[in-house]
Amino acid sequence: MKLATWNVNSLKVRLPQVLDWLENSPVEALCLQELKLADDKFPIDAFTEVGYQACWAGQKTYNGVAIITKTAGTDIQRNLPNFEDHQQRIIATTLPSPAGDIRVVSAYCPNGQAVGSDKYEYKLKWFMALQEWLRQELERYPRLAVLGDYNVAPHDEDVHDPKKWEGDILVSEPERAAFNALLSLGFTDSFREFEQEDKSFTWWDYRRFAFRRNAGLRIDHVLLSDALKRYCSACTIDKSPRGNEQPSDHTPVVATLDFQCA
Repeated sequence: MKLATWNVNSLKVRLPQVLDWLENSPVEALCLQELKLADDKFPIDAFTEVGYQACWAGQKTYNGVAIITKTAGTDIQRNLPNFEDHQQRIIATTLPSPAGDIRVVSAYCPNGQAVGSDKYEYKLKWFMALQEWLRQELERYPRLAVLGDYNVAPHDEDVHDPKKWEGDILVSEPERAAFNALLSLGFTDSFREFEQEDKSFTWWDYRRFAFRRNAGLRIDHVLLSDALKRYCSACTIDKSPRGNEQPSDHTPVVATLDFQCA
């Protein structure tokens, strides 16, 4: 069972790329972020035509999240129930698996803009609400996977130039502490469970030939609860879509769950 996350930075622009990726890299669930589409503009027919279901929380121009699935999910949750917010950043659904129901969350965490700004304070408060909600979700769904663009590079090894970025947005200590607080609930950063190449990133700025220079950050993550971690046999970054014409500035991350390996 493969679970993937991809910030597509406009589904309207990137829909052909997403459909092509699904054809070549079929998964049971693909969590998308930054749809930048109103609810009624979501291209559900395009996904059903290729054998997928979907649930989504759209927002015109900004934000928006979705989960594209092989099997229709149940118990769909849109947004954090404990944090009043007009921004569409969370959607969750429950999927069947050989080990029992799996709760899958697609999350688009706030960027924060700049350390000390109002948006930065909003980001930290949002993470606190996310932590509390996930604590409750774990009680209901011990097999819980939270995939998305966290807008946090957890460690210096996740940053192409740690000295240059030191103390900046996406790597500041309060942001990293907020990310670690999620792990402390009983989650694992699945990518770091396996030996990986140095300089493994998921996001590259469009400017200054950043992708060509591999000047990126690892800010897209697949967090697995302890009850799912035991089944995880691989977690990889697929850099190929970042080389597309008119690509997203992010690229997919894929975790593989093997229910016979535990």
